[in-house]
Amino acid sequence: MESKSSEITSATVLLGKYELGREIGSGSFAKVHVARSIETGELLAVKIIDKKKNFEAGMETRIIREIEAMRRLHGHPHILKIYEVMATKSNIYLIMELAPGGDLFDKLIDSGSFTEPEARRYFQQLLSALSFCHSEGISHRDVKPQNLLLDKYGNLKVCDFGLSALPENRNSQGLLRTTCGTPAYTAPEVFGFRAYDGAKADVWSCGVVLFGIITGYLPFDDSNVVTMYRKIQRRDYHLPSWISKPVRALIYRMLDPNPATRISIETVMGTTWFRNENSELTSNVFDLNRFLENEARSTNAMTVFDLITFSSGWDLSRIFERKARKERRFTAKVSAEGVMEKAEMIGEKLGFSVEKKGEERVVGLGKGRTVVVMEALELAEGLVFVEVKVVEGVEEEEEEAHWVEIIGDLEEIVLEWHNVGI
Repeated sequence: MESKSSEITSATVLLGKYELGREIGSGSFAKVHVARSIETGELLAVKIIDKKKNFEAGMETRIIREIEAMRRLHGHPHILKIYEVMATKSNIYLIMELAPGGDLFDKLIDSGSFTEPEARRYFQQLLSALSFCHSEGISHRDVKPQNLLLDKYGNLKVCDFGLSALPENRNSQGLLRTTCGTPAYTAPEVFGFRAYDGAKADVWSCGVVLFGIITGYLPFDDSNVVTMYRKIQRRDYHLPSWISKPVRALIYRMLDPNPATRISIETVMGTTWFRNENSELTSNVFDLNRFLENEARSTNAMTVFDLITFSSGWDLSRIFERKARKERRFTAKVSAEGVMEKAEMIGEKLGFSVEKKGEERVVGLGKGRTVVVMEALELAEGLVFVEVKVVEGVEEEEEEAHWVEIIGDLEEIVLEWHNVGI
C-alpha cells in the first residue's frame, strides 16, 4: 500500500465516522471498500451488505453467523477482526480489519505453488486460527484459499464465517447436519444427511489446502461430482515425487475419508514437520507405506468407475465430457441398487429407452434427442449420493417436461436434495 491518501479517493462519508475509498471486492450480495476512520485515520475495510438482496435470497442467517462468529473470535492474530456493525434502511456495514495482501488463492495463482517452508508458515497460521475457533465451539466449514486473506506483512487472516457453525447450532451430541461448503474442499461426511463433527470436517479442508498450496492443484477436483466422490473414497490423488515423506504422511492422514480415524488438528500441530523440527531425520515419521497397504486391502472391493456405452450407439464417454444441461443431486432413502431400480421404472413409465451396464450403478434414459444419466455412489453404509442430469438434448418444452416428470417421480426416494453449487 503506497499511502493512506492513495486509497481514499472519494469524499463519501459513512454515517459520519468513515471515509469510503476504492472498492476492493464484490459479490452477488455485498461489496467491500477500503475506508479510513475519521477519528483515528486508520485504514479499514467496510463490507457493505445489501439488505433487500440478502433477505430475498434467505441469506440473513449467514450474515448473523458471520457477525457473531467474528465477534466471539475477535483478538486472534490470524482471524480477521470485526470492529463495528452499523446499518441503514438499505444496507448493513461491517467495519473490519484491512488485509491489503489479497487472498491466498490469488497469491497461489501468481506463484504456481509454494515451497514447503512457505506452505508450512501459512499452514501453521491457519491451524492456529482454527484450533482457536474449535476451542470456542465454532467450526468454519468453508476453509479454502479464497477465504484466507493476507495482511501487509504477509500474515494469514481467516475470514468469511458465513457458513460457520456456532455451539448453539449443534445437536445434543455436539454434531452438525447442514450440508454446506465448496465441493472440492468439503469433507465427504458433510455431503450426507447424517450428523458430523465440524472440527474433523475442517481438518479435511485444511488437508486439501495444504495439498493445493504445495502442488498447485487440488487432490480431488472433478466436474463430475460422483466421480470426485469415488476418488475421495479411494484416496485417489497424485502427489509429485519431490514432496517430502512427512508432508505425504500428513496429507494422507488429513484426507482420510473416515472422520473417525482422521487425524485431529491437535495431533497435526504436534507433528515434527508442523513444529519445523528436522522432520527428514526423525525416526518417528508416519509410516505411509503401512497405511497405503491397509487402504489397499480395505478398497479391493471397489471397482474403477467405467463410463458405459449405450447399445443404441450413444457414446457416453463422449457425452460425459460435455457440461450438463440440467442437474440435481440428492442423498437417497434407498440403497444404490434401489436408486437404479427406480431410475429404470421411471424410464419405462415415460417411454424412455433404458440402458445400464451389468452391476454398474449408472442408468441412462434416452428419448428422441434427450439423454438423462443417473449415477449412484454409496459413500458409506446407508449413505447413497445420487446425481441426475440431462447431458444431451435440445432446448424445447418436451425436454423440460421430461425433466420435471423425472424429478417429480424421484421425490419418493429422496432423503435430501442438495444444491448444485454447494
